Amino acid sequence: MISRSWKKFLSSCEGVAALGTLARLANTYAALRTRTGERRVPAPAAFPRGTWLGEVGASWPRVLLEESGAGEQSEGPRAGACGGAGEECDSCCRRSPVLLPCWDRLQRTAAERRGKWWREKTMASGKAGALEPSNPATEAAESSPDPSSVLLAVGEGFPPEVSLFFSIESRSSQCLNSQLQEAARKKLWALESDDRDVCALFKELSARLVCMQAQEDRFLLTFKTLEEVWKFSTYLTLGYVGSCLEQLLFDQEYWLNCALMEDTEIRVTVDEDHLATIYMGLLLQEGNFFSRAVPGVWQLEQEGEEGLQLCKNELIHVKNVGEESKWEGTSLLTGQRGLVPVTALEPIPHPFYQWFLKNYAVSFGISQEIGGTTSQPIVKGRCTATEDHRGAAWDELSFSKGDSIEVIGFLIPGLPWFVGKSLSSGTIGFVPTRYINPEACEPLEKGLAFLSEEEKSPLQRVPCNGGEQHFATLLGDLAHTDITSVYRLDGFEPTAMFPKVPSEAVLRGCKDTQLLQSWEEINGLATTSTSELSSPGSESAPATLEDVLLEKLDDFDDPKFFIDLNAGHMEDADVFNPILTFLNQDSYVPSFQSLYDTSFSFLNSTFYGFSDEDELVLYLETSRNWAKRTHSVWAHVRLCFLLGKLCIRKVKFSQARVYFEEAMSILDRGFGDLPLLAALHVNLASIYLKQNMKHKFSSLLGKTVALLVCLPGRSFSSENELEVMMYVLREAIAVGNAPLEARVCFLIVKLFLQLGKNDEVLPFTEHLQCLTTTLLSPDTSSVPLDATPILSYLYDKKYLPNIALASARLFVPSGIKGAPTPIWRAGFILQNTSKLLGSQLERSSIPALACFYLKQALHFSCESRAVPMQRTLCAILSRMYLQHGVLDGAVCYAATAVTLSRLTGEEEAFESSLSLGWMYLLNRQPGPAADIMWQLLRSLHGTDSVTQGGAVHNLLAIALKGEGQVQKAAEHYLRALHKAKETGNKRNQAIALANLGQLSLSHGASQLSELYLLQSAQLYAELQGSEDLEMELVRVLLWLAQAMVNRQRMEDGKLCYELALVFALKWHNVRSQLHITESLCHFYSKVSPNLQACITYHEHWVSLAQQLQDREMEGNVRQSLSQLYQALGTSEALRRSLDCTKQSLRIFIDLEESVKAAEAWLQAGRLYYLMQEDELVEMYFQAAIQTALKSQNFSLAMDLYEKAGDTFFNGSRNRDRAVEFYRGGAVPLARKLKASKTELRLFNKLAELQIGLQGYEKALEFATLAARLSIRVGDQLQELVAFHRLATVYYFLHMYEMAEDCYLKTLALRPPLLQCSGEALYYSKVYCHLGNLTLHKLKDEQDAAAYFLLALAAATELGDQELQGLIHAKLGDIPDALRGPEGTPGCATYRPRWLSEGGHVV
Repeated sequence: MISRSWKKFLSSCEGVAALGTLARLANTYAALRTRTGERRVPAPAAFPRGTWLGEVGASWPRVLLEESGAGEQSEGPRAGACGGAGEECDSCCRRSPVLLPCWDRLQRTAAERRGKWWREKTMASGKAGALEPSNPATEAAESSPDPSSVLLAVGEGFPPEVSLFFSIESRSSQCLNSQLQEAARKKLWALESDDRDVCALFKELSARLVCMQAQEDRFLLTFKTLEEVWKFSTYLTLGYVGSCLEQLLFDQEYWLNCALMEDTEIRVTVDEDHLATIYMGLLLQEGNFFSRAVPGVWQLEQEGEEGLQLCKNELIHVKNVGEESKWEGTSLLTGQRGLVPVTALEPIPHPFYQWFLKNYAVSFGISQEIGGTTSQPIVKGRCTATEDHRGAAWDELSFSKGDSIEVIGFLIPGLPWFVGKSLSSGTIGFVPTRYINPEACEPLEKGLAFLSEEEKSPLQRVPCNGGEQHFATLLGDLAHTDITSVYRLDGFEPTAMFPKVPSEAVLRGCKDTQLLQSWEEINGLATTSTSELSSPGSESAPATLEDVLLEKLDDFDDPKFFIDLNAGHMEDADVFNPILTFLNQDSYVPSFQSLYDTSFSFLNSTFYGFSDEDELVLYLETSRNWAKRTHSVWAHVRLCFLLGKLCIRKVKFSQARVYFEEAMSILDRGFGDLPLLAALHVNLASIYLKQNMKHKFSSLLGKTVALLVCLPGRSFSSENELEVMMYVLREAIAVGNAPLEARVCFLIVKLFLQLGKNDEVLPFTEHLQCLTTTLLSPDTSSVPLDATPILSYLYDKKYLPNIALASARLFVPSGIKGAPTPIWRAGFILQNTSKLLGSQLERSSIPALACFYLKQALHFSCESRAVPMQRTLCAILSRMYLQHGVLDGAVCYAATAVTLSRLTGEEEAFESSLSLGWMYLLNRQPGPAADIMWQLLRSLHGTDSVTQGGAVHNLLAIALKGEGQVQKAAEHYLRALHKAKETGNKRNQAIALANLGQLSLSHGASQLSELYLLQSAQLYAELQGSEDLEMELVRVLLWLAQAMVNRQRMEDGKLCYELALVFALKWHNVRSQLHITESLCHFYSKVSPNLQACITYHEHWVSLAQQLQDREMEGNVRQSLSQLYQALGTSEALRRSLDCTKQSLRIFIDLEESVKAAEAWLQAGRLYYLMQEDELVEMYFQAAIQTALKSQNFSLAMDLYEKAGDTFFNGSRNRDRAVEFYRGGAVPLARKLKASKTELRLFNKLAELQIGLQGYEKALEFATLAARLSIRVGDQLQELVAFHRLATVYYFLHMYEMAEDCYLKTLALRPPLLQCSGEALYYSKVYCHLGNLTLHKLKDEQDAAAYFLLALAAATELGDQELQGLIHAKLGDIPDALRGPEGTPGCATYRPRWLSEGGHVV
């Protein structure tokens, strides 16, 4: 992590002292803290301010840079690198909104960790008496650290990961939204198994995902390069990270609930000290960065040594050259190079500054022309002269003390000059700022800070391929539908999905009509002019940025000059009079704009008749000579300027410099044409800079900067102006002049955009967006410059869909003319959400995320009375709600679209009405749909609209079918079919036939249905296969399969199902695949059982659930799949079954589905029992039971105890273990829950189990308890079973009289008359058993004969000849049995009947 030379340096004594100084110097950064607040906007609601790492979810954050101590100034201003000795200025880093924390906190944290390490080490070594530092944090702040401490501070010993925590809060209650937090946690758990989406998101955010820890609501991130830390911290500051997490973690129900979305924010926090540690470690590892000379340390180091001579706070470019205590430094002030002690370095912590200073270097140092500033803002208006001044040159204003001077443009603190106008003389010239008092001036309006109101609009405009008109057209395409020309299959909308019943909040939100105009207002628009009904985005934006910089003038034709190079004409002064007259005007006119702009438009607009530029140059040279002769000063200057521009175009900088210097030398009254004066200064300065002419550049810089940055609305004249602005930005950074930095950064962004350099403009635009809010006071409610539309466009071009979407969502339309509107935002969000989902934006896939923004666009359209756009947005919202299963919302917006369409045209009204009828049909409201269709049929009467008539008949037939009018429905289907045949439209014929087939199928006419559906499928086969057609064919095949199954043609039905699946697979239509797969699973499990095929389709079902990221569905299907594998019975199948169960278990645990998780634990235990891995069985059973008990679900726990016991009870091994689960677990819970029937069932099982285990004494106990419970329950059947089992136990215990009595009790519980053959069989078997018992055990032949006779009677009633024969054989073994009882009665007469005669209670 840290270079070897740095470690070597740390190990030296000198290095230790140096780092101690470095740690003390880190206190300089203590004030450099930032925090985010919120700009209050109408919607979405504003966020409360938090730390700078606090994130916001749905509105633009204000980054407020505050110093420690609640915004107070830091102690002790620094001396400026550019000011003379003793001149003070703040650090350039003070205003950094993306500033990383300072080293003093890193040092303190390192010391605390060192203390912890010391304690752990002494405990491990057993040296309890070792002395520990009393307070490591205090030690770090007050004394020199040891090498290990600083190693920690720069990354050695620190974990390379940083934690990103998130919390989901409600804006209205300012509290955690626990429900959404839990939903996000579940989503994270789901993503843990497949983290590709999360990794891709953080890669886009320039971070590397290490892992997710859903339970702790955090992500663990790491960074490998300085650029990654810079980009991530920028996105964090701009609020993109929270918005991106919102896009990742929430599903469609959240986005459809606009009220919830508007009230929700995701706040993210990062350990900023740790992030700074990583950044500083990477910076030192690279060994090539920019730093400042530290005051108070440098002088001590310089004494008696040779090296680079530095001023306080001077910027130094530092490189590690392998020295232990000294690195190579290059002064940005003098350009000198030499060795610098590391102790004198204070790295600039702002990543943007490091990047800019490294990538935009200049050949010579800082000019010292620009000074720093503390808190003075940019001002305008009038100021007062504090001293007398006489201008040293023609362009400098002379004034007396006390004179009032009007500021032309802006007065920026720290600049040596500004352009002013003397109110006493009316003269304009450069004014030295040191001779005036700016207190009388007024600051710029709140929310502007460094630009004029007119300058905001051009920056917010986006290029034409991403602008308002582009997205208005896109929305129009989305709203269009083919319902007037293409029939609809009954109940089938391929784009719609109906996954679950939407929440009440979503249903309320979709019916919210507050965004819509009242019907009276809509009807009132009928008298509005056409222009007022146009789209709000239809206004054409100005072609160039300059359109807003000049006052609007009447149209005029620019003069054009023909170039005639005929030798005779070149000496004729009259030939050049027109151009000299035109160019010799002493003030600026709009026609000069083409001469000064960056695009050299004068080559086409002002001059013509030349074949190449050389001819034009010759013409201009000759014109220049004539201007000299005629002393036409203004023409001379402007011709020199044009010749200089053409030389720059050909990269002839020296020649261009000659022309520009000539123009400057003869110009003696240039303030009449300020654009020309500014263009001359800036172009000449850029050449001086390019040719390394330091002295000339420095002498020109002060006035050049005043013309460059202080004149709002000035047009750019050359691409070379960028170099001058980069230099000025470098100086502003060096001296800490924040207003100048913001102003120059704005101009750089503006020029980059004008030149179309989108790749280069992005870092500056991001920095400008941060600075834009930094310079605002915390209490301002004004809307600052918002560059998010441009940022969104740039992110989109770099294919960063998550960030582009987050940026657009944070954009709040300002209402400035020409700036993006809510319509632009809605279109942009739609387009980028589709990119995020990996698909093209189509009518069939309108993302739910755009719902809120579409409604905002609709609200805006209502306010601007743009009816066509209102109708368009209502149609899109209706389609969106349909696709996401909110049919009430779809109907609501479709109805509004119908009302609005009456104002736009008959064709639109017809289309909207058909769409509304179709929405009603999908929402199972055939009555309103039929009413609409009857009205449309009447409107079509007498027209030749055959296709439209067929579409209406088709939908009317569907409505009539829904109302139960089958005969009329069939008639209208046939009419629709006839019209489709009349136009030759095979697709509509196929749909009409399919609808007839479905009508027949639904009323049991399977054969007729099959006929229609086969004809429909044949027509589809003849058509070209597009996705829409083949998805319709899928629906037809499913109907056909059902018809064939109804006719017991299983093979044909299977073929139709599987062919439908093939088409769905072809188009990767997951929803269709899911529906077909469910049908196939049912077919192979219930209709035509095939275990292997059923497993195959369940496997595919699992993969579909994974694609849909439906974890609950995946878990349920895996459980079913586990049962199927278990049914195969092979060892390999059992292994697969166990694997499915464990995967579903993980899912249910993640989803906190305790009931399903407990069932999965139990199923895994059963499988381990079947696999004979007995050591794991009870462990899984106990896990299942504990899961239920933990959630206080005692009923489930009782059920699980019983099922666990059943596993052993029904098995062949360890059957005795069932007793523990039955008696020790299930029975106590059954008694607690008073579940008598369950308790009875358990005792019956226990008795049966003990019989099987030959534990007859215990069996008697359980059987007796079961008998008692059966009487209490009052269920005769259960009582019969209990007593029968009790009789069996008595028999095994040789208590034959009790057994006889219990058997007789069971017989007494049955009715005297036999009810069915089952009762007759039971009587026969019990009496046979009684006969055997009394004959062989009780030795009572008489009673035995009686029992056998009764058994024979029951067998005779049953008609079972075999059983009768068996009983006759038994009777044959008893002498005189068939003659009946004679003489002395049998012993049975003297045996008591306690149970059967009711004389004894169990």
